[in-house]
Formats: sequence, structure tokens, C-alpha cells
Amino acid sequence: MSALLTGVVPVFAMIALGWGLKWRSFLDDDGWRAVERLTYFAFYPAFLIPAVWRADFAGGAAGPVAAATVAVALTVALLTVLAKPMLRISDPAFTSVFQGVIRWNGFVFLPVAGAIFGERGLGVAAVAFGVLAPALNVVCVLVLARWGAGQGGGWRLALSSLLRNPIIWACGIGAALNLTGVPKPELVMGVFDLMGPGAIALGLITAGAGLSFRYAASRPVLMLTVTAIKLIALPLGMYWLTGALGGDRMAQGLALLAGASPGAAASYVMARQMGGDAPLMAGVVALTTVVSAFTIPILLALFGYI
Repeated sequence: MSALLTGVVPVFAMIALGWGLKWRSFLDDDGWRAVERLTYFAFYPAFLIPAVWRADFAGGAAGPVAAATVAVALTVALLTVLAKPMLRISDPAFTSVFQGVIRWNGFVFLPVAGAIFGERGLGVAAVAFGVLAPALNVVCVLVLARWGAGQGGGWRLALSSLLRNPIIWACGIGAALNLTGVPKPELVMGVFDLMGPGAIALGLITAGAGLSFRYAASRPVLMLTVTAIKLIALPLGMYWLTGALGGDRMAQGLALLAGASPGAAASYVMARQMGGDAPLMAGVVALTTVVSAFTIPILLALFGYI
């Protein structure tokens, strides 16, 4: 119960705060976009770089978590593409379903991982996130370039978005510093330690501000199917495969938590930029976020982590 209160409840309380602030028009749309940009390009890299820099690559937990989460996510991605002819939805809607079943919110995953599994768990989680996030970005961009509306220049936009992705750069820089054994200057780490909590707080608040429930009730079967795959099938598959690959109990818990995290708010931005069904994507993110507030603690409790 203590882990639940300290690790899960505050995360969703911050998301609820963001939604409430947006509902009360605390900032206009331009203001929210500015906060989101500041968080994504400045604060979040300042959180990820030291987390990966400090991670214990020799501990053996990061490998099974990264391999299992990527393998299960790509398997679900392949099955979703194969099922496309049976879905009877438009091509742009399919791209949003595709993103909805495999992409996950690092702003939820990382703080809960740190609260439940401590600093070592946070380092492993950051390494796994650094592997999974680029892989999923690539496949989602490819799907949007193929089936998004009006994607004549989709490949150029795809390459550009990958090269400018601050998450990829931050994880790469952190890994390079870690593997080369660069010392950790107190002054530099002090700056990172001040910015890190801001990244989590602002990331969760902006995620809450971006939630939209307008579309969720209009296609209940589709929305519930996507939510069930994302929040139940994905985490269970990741948990099992991590154990099969030799991961320890903490590694399995991190994989479970990765799969159980809600849809990524960045999915909506990508859908809007590359011809996806943005309203459907916003509904998937909103519904998975709300439902995951219940499924994350249930799964963690069922497997004995809280």
C-alpha cells in the first residue's frame, strides 16, 4: 500500500491537475504548447541523460527488459498490420489504432518505476526506454508514412522527426557517457538534479492538459479493444518474455510496468503532423490514461510488487 501511495497515486494526481488546469483555462493553447515544448526539449533530456549515465549496464537487468519490451511491442505491431483488412476502418484511423496499441507514456513509466524500484530500477527503466522509444517511433512513422492522409512527403518528415527527437539524443548521450566512464562533475549533476523533478512534474501536467474525451464514447468497441490490448495483453507478454530471457524479478516488474503505461501523448502530435486520425488518437490516449490509473496498481499487486 505504501508503494501504491508513493509511486502511483501522485503520478495520476499530477495528470488530473493538468486536466483541471486546462479545463479552467489556466493557460491558452499557445501557453500549453510552450510549456510542452520546454518540457520535451529541455527538462526531459536533463532527466534522461543522468538516469542513463548512472545506470548499471553490467547489472544484467536492462538487456532482458529492453529485448522483451521491443520484441513484444513489434509482435503486436505486426499482428495489428495483419489484422488491418478485418478492422473496417479508414487508413488514418488505422494509424491511430496502431499507435494506440504499442506506444507508451514515459512520463508515467519512469516516475512510477523510480518510486517502486528505487534508483537502480530507474536507471534500468531509462535504458529500456532509450531502446524502446526510438524503435517504436520508427515503426509508427513508417505506418503513418504508408497510411496517413496526404503523406507524399512522409519519408522526409519521418527522417527529420527522428533526427530531431530529444529522447533519442538524450538516451544516446547518457549511454555514451556511461560506457566511456566519463566522471560525473558535481556541478553538472547538480543542474540535472534540479531539472529532473521539473521534467516529471511538467510532463505529467502537460499530459493531463492534453487529454480529450470527446471521441472516446463514439466508438466504444474499437476504443475498448485498443485499451485492452495496450493495458492487459502488452504488459503480460512483456512480463513473461522478460522472465524467459533470464530477467530477474525487478526486470520483470519493469517490463510489466512498461507495457501497462498508458498511450503516449506524443502520439497525438504525430497523428496531427502525419495525417493520422488525431481525434481518435486523442481519445485513445485519454481512455488508456484513465483506465491505467486502475490497471497499473492492480497488475503490480497481482504480481506482488506492491
